[in-house]
Amino acid sequence: MPTLTDTSSLPEPVPFIDLVAQYQTIRDEVRQTVDEVFETQRFVLGEEVEQLEVEIADYCDARYAIGCASGTDALILSLIALGIGPGDEVITSPFTFFATAGAIHRVGAVPKFVDIDPVTYNLDPQQVEDAIDEKTKAIMPVHIFGQCAEMETLWRLSVRHNIPLIEDACQAIGAEYRGRRAGVLGTVGCFSFFPTKNLGGAGDGGIITTDDADVAARLRSLRVHGDAGGYNHLEVGFNSRLDALQAAVLRVKLRHLESWSDGRRNNASRYDELLQTLNVADSVTAPVTAADRRHVFNQYTLRIEGGHRDAIMGYMRAAGVGCAVYYPIPLHMQKCFDFLGYKPEDFPESQRAAAEVLSLPIFAELTDQQLTRVATVLAEAASTVTTLKFPTTGTKSQRRAA
Repeated sequence: MPTLTDTSSLPEPVPFIDLVAQYQTIRDEVRQTVDEVFETQRFVLGEEVEQLEVEIADYCDARYAIGCASGTDALILSLIALGIGPGDEVITSPFTFFATAGAIHRVGAVPKFVDIDPVTYNLDPQQVEDAIDEKTKAIMPVHIFGQCAEMETLWRLSVRHNIPLIEDACQAIGAEYRGRRAGVLGTVGCFSFFPTKNLGGAGDGGIITTDDADVAARLRSLRVHGDAGGYNHLEVGFNSRLDALQAAVLRVKLRHLESWSDGRRNNASRYDELLQTLNVADSVTAPVTAADRRHVFNQYTLRIEGGHRDAIMGYMRAAGVGCAVYYPIPLHMQKCFDFLGYKPEDFPESQRAAAEVLSLPIFAELTDQQLTRVATVLAEAASTVTTLKFPTTGTKSQRRAA
């Protein structure tokens, strides 16, 4: 086996994500549709955006879809359209990308964090229920890594307290909860088309789904400076229009999304098999898909206990295998949210996840050779890093106790 310093003899690196590999499979389709947009010279909103909205609404089984400039804007516009503003509190997760809480803050409301379920990394519904009070004006679950949160319980809380349920589905297009797609499980659903998402554009973009006609109408106005038509501005909105070029590219990609999602799930299953075969399953915990969910694996996220995550990540990267941590700092510990007064121990599961999670490459174009390489290097890393720190016998739980 080559040493990690002998880079000339190492196998080809495995990138954490490879957008070029995906593009090569659809290059001709994308170039043709982009050329068609240039021929029309209609670059903002217009027919391409309208068609994408129809197609996304159909894909998610929603009545309406409203394109906007980014996933972050989708969250901000949704909050405003639902009347959330200064002095209101929105319950959400501290274990997610910053935009979730950032959007809440941006509209003048306060993110009220509750802890996560340690298995799915999604909001713990019981803690959501305990956190609801007279200031709570919305619940914003995050379908983290591509698996839906426990939505029935959250929906019942939403109805009981007459507060909207805003799905942060930015990582979860195509994910399902009990046979229903993300985006129709709450009052509104928010999606991101950032290039690394399962359905990624050629830049920023986002979309909002809803079954509420009034909410849809307000969202369409808010994204164009609050214009109700004919330069009649009923409120101050935003410039958050989706470009026709982005919509055209996304329409091409949407035709391939199901096969790409199947590829991600197949890759996840292959990793599960390899972790067992290589005897890594006792050193790391593979992601768990709940029985009533369809996971679309925006990330394949392991849990590595014992304080070895960073060392294992360093070993893998040195061996040319891409991996990443989502997310290393929970939102309640971000400097800009110091004023909320949270302490690290307030959300122990989020804090523990941030110290233990590690995501492996999962994009659909991975070859079996690459998957095997990733798992093999992970096994080498786990063995090398943990040999001197874990007892060599006993179950994982026994070693944990030790």
